[in-house]
Amino acid sequence: MAPKLYALILAGGSGTRLWPRSQPHMPKQFLDFTGAGSLLQLARQRLHPFIPAARTFVATHTDYRVLAHQQLRKVPAGNILGEPAARGTAAAIGLAALHIRRRDPLGVMAVLTADHLISKKREFQAALRTAAQLAADGWLVTLGIAPSRAETGYGYIQRGAALPARGAQRAYRVARFVEKPARDTAAKYAASGAYSWNSGMFIWRAERVLEEMALHMPELHAGLEQIGAALGQAHAARTLAKIWPLLPVETIDYGVMEKAARVAVLPVEIGWSDVGSWDVVYNLLPHDANGNAVSGQHYSPDTRNSLIYSGHRIVATLGLQDMVVVDTPTALLICPRERAQEVKLLAQMATHKRTADKPKKKTAKPAARKPALRAKTKPRKRA
Repeated sequence: MAPKLYALILAGGSGTRLWPRSQPHMPKQFLDFTGAGSLLQLARQRLHPFIPAARTFVATHTDYRVLAHQQLRKVPAGNILGEPAARGTAAAIGLAALHIRRRDPLGVMAVLTADHLISKKREFQAALRTAAQLAADGWLVTLGIAPSRAETGYGYIQRGAALPARGAQRAYRVARFVEKPARDTAAKYAASGAYSWNSGMFIWRAERVLEEMALHMPELHAGLEQIGAALGQAHAARTLAKIWPLLPVETIDYGVMEKAARVAVLPVEIGWSDVGSWDVVYNLLPHDANGNAVSGQHYSPDTRNSLIYSGHRIVATLGLQDMVVVDTPTALLICPRERAQEVKLLAQMATHKRTADKPKKKTAKPAARKPALRAKTKPRKRA
């Protein structure tokens, strides 16, 4: 009998490149950019009915647990895992692996992210099925995306020797991982046909990835096992709150995938997009005759190839080309599309300004101590 497949949706990012829609109180994974549901809801929808809600986990910051459960009502509340602080993807994945291993020692987990869009649901589920077969045999599997351009914002995976075919799909040993190359190098990779984009989606047995963490990240693994030993007990929350801030911060890519021996890449064609900037949103939305992607009311004489995004009032533009305009109740963003990746700098400035403008709490001066009053006593009568 094939092992059961579980899903972990990573939903802990801040989404600063999608400021000002994405804010600390409502980051991008909880926002609807396409009219079909929030990114988190879409991540769950494309798993249905292949992986049921009862076998779906979500890792997010503790502050967002309630919001995540409100958006995913069918996912059990106990499957929404709250991280007391951001400690990187390795810790988040390890925490979910503990829960899955406790429930199902042979369970296979698919690690997915809430900030992706995937248009080919059937092909995506077929890829997960093939990857799960490899994972059951002990492989650490990552899904690779065929490069469509010389993208410098993604990591790349060089394919090695082919593995035995699994149905219509063939996986390969990973020869090496390459972190975000320069543009010339990225162009060579894209043209070579031997590289895939690193999608950040992984499939493996829960116990298997914990074993790799023990081998390559012993400090993290030791802390996780302390948390795991407390699961199901009254002190589980206290143990998590105590141990979690002490865990080392690291990505699963660097901590495990670049060091493990049995790592495979499964090239897939699933209509994948990483919703990481407003320029990506521009490409996702339908365009009018002038190449504009518009959300909300807009008057646009002589405006071309621009994103106009507003939900609460009319936006009028004249003579714009290749621009991003995002209007929200709290902030207005205007920038060239080619510089959309730099929006995170504005988000950081806005956060710093907001913090600096917060009124400082006045500390009350301690009240002057009054001299103690002595109780009046009646003179004692002599006997």
